[in-house]
Amino acid sequence: MYLIKSVVIIGLLMAAATVLAAPKSDLWPRWEAHDPDATLQVDHSAWDDFLQKYLVTDHTSGVHRVRYADVTDADRSSLQGYLKLLENTPVSALNRAEQMAYWFNFYNALTLEVILEHYPVSSIRRINISPGFFSRGPWDAPLVEVEGQSLTLNDIEHRILRPIWNDPRIHYGVNCASIGCPNLQPHPFTAENLESMLEAAAREFINHPRGVDPEGRRLGLSSIYDWFSEDFGESDQEILEHIAGYAEPPLAATLRNYSGRISYDYNWDLNE
Repeated sequence: MYLIKSVVIIGLLMAAATVLAAPKSDLWPRWEAHDPDATLQVDHSAWDDFLQKYLVTDHTSGVHRVRYADVTDADRSSLQGYLKLLENTPVSALNRAEQMAYWFNFYNALTLEVILEHYPVSSIRRINISPGFFSRGPWDAPLVEVEGQSLTLNDIEHRILRPIWNDPRIHYGVNCASIGCPNLQPHPFTAENLESMLEAAAREFINHPRGVDPEGRRLGLSSIYDWFSEDFGESDQEILEHIAGYAEPPLAATLRNYSGRISYDYNWDLNE
């Protein structure tokens, strides 16, 4: 009897570990469709208006904060209208750059709406609406429908953005409403500003202690570089080289000369 119980417990723990592990990049081929010659542009002005009203970019912590408690009913309705516009956009008819901007903005605006739907809440991980006994957070909950397909936040990040573009900077563009996350950017992504905004977002995060902290006995890195290490390099040295490419000169030198152990950390507190 004790052996059976032990086997059951071990099985449950293994299942929980599998569910809670960071999702792998897993292409959903349906979303590869695009039109390289398309000139259609998505209107992200409502998202821009919302960010201008409620995103605080000069907080002393260096982390962009959202004034969730101050969002009016009218502005929340506008945000929901923007999400509906994205749902009704023929994304397969867009060119690749428009699509990438579309998915970044969709992910970030949808995450913010999830927070508002459950606010007040201390962390996005407390919004346990994903299906499954061991599931935590909102990431696997079907939230929107695009071109007849139900989508989750994890679908957008790990089945569309990561596998289609294969760009490590994707992790600096998506925001999970947490202190430990790269900053929510003050303007929407567009086909025209993708490159400059992703570059700026990477530099911003890497030169902040939540991205890289060289001051302790071990080099401290964001857990993003552990959870998604495959996106940044095949070894610690390759990952550090990626990070050093965006670091200020003194930090870059430290990273390129580092051969010690690494510790990882992430702050899931709400970015308010």
